[in-house]
Amino acid sequence: MAALLIPRRNRGMRTRLGCLSHKSDSYNDFTAILPDKPNRALKRLSTEEATRWADSFDVLLSHKYGLAAFRAFLKTEFSEENLEFWLACEDFKKTRSAAKLASKAQRIFEEFIDVQAPREVNIDFQTRELTRRNVQEPSLSCFDQAQGKVHSLMEKDSYPRFLRSKIYTDLLTQTQRRLS
Repeated sequence: MAALLIPRRNRGMRTRLGCLSHKSDSYNDFTAILPDKPNRALKRLSTEEATRWADSFDVLLSHKYGLAAFRAFLKTEFSEENLEFWLACEDFKKTRSAAKLASKAQRIFEEFIDVQAPREVNIDFQTRELTRRNVQEPSLSCFDQAQGKVHSLMEKDSYPRFLRSKIYTDLLTQTQRRLS
């Protein structure tokens, strides 16, 4: 009986792996999620701006097209939840209503921090527990430690790979080609 289950499981695994191998890391993936129409956005993006994204991770995050390109890259690595959590925290810090603060904090916690959250970010147990306690009495800084850990993870891990990715190199090539 167990021998019959193994081939079926392997078949499913092969199908899943086949789907993953078709996931692209290309310039075209980036243009699909640009905030503006792709051609117009690329005309607005200069080679100098795109090159500055390599200066620092925060420069990349502060540029709307840099953010879009990085998001596209993270999707190819199946780790876009890190950026989405970081952005949710940035938005959370702008909350002025105490009533909204509690509901937003709970939503962010349930979506990104809680064990088995649908888009769970990779943080250590101590940070998760501290954040759980902070959300009980939410303040604008209740996610600071978790957000810092995720920022650091993206900066040290994903960002260097992004700078070497086909998405980024293709984008630079496109902006340079426009000049010639």
